[in-house]
Amino acid sequence: MKATTMNEAVVKSPLRISVVFLWIGFVCAISFMEAWLKFQAPGITLSLGLGIGRLVFGALNKVEIVFALSLLISIISDREIKTTASKILMLPLLILLTQSVWLLPALDARAELYMLNHPPMSSNLHVYYVVAEVIKVCGLFAYGLQLFRSRTL
Repeated sequence: MKATTMNEAVVKSPLRISVVFLWIGFVCAISFMEAWLKFQAPGITLSLGLGIGRLVFGALNKVEIVFALSLLISIISDREIKTTASKILMLPLLILLTQSVWLLPALDARAELYMLNHPPMSSNLHVYYVVAEVIKVCGLFAYGLQLFRSRTL
């Protein structure tokens, strides 16, 4: 076995680091690019765009839950619940929970009304969702950086 020198970095938790940055990539690609870009495609109506959005964001939410569970299982199995990095992760996890049980169902209901030609009253739900996504990505990035800081020798 080769001894590690000071010039070599050893990442002890590559799974967590991979999952967190993959999660960031998914959210950025869907929430910050696909969400608004689809409405610029030729022939996309508001109703069709909302239907696509419901499908894509529902799938993204399921993928995010898998990412969150895999991180939690790894943290618990490594007995690292009380580390600084694990505490940082709690904010993105709480945001994901809020999105899953409140924001996405509420936005889905609004989209359904639009698709049935019954536009609902104006709402700030999309603003809340975008702000939550920005905070979640920042929290995940801070978590990932903390993993590098606490995991490299």
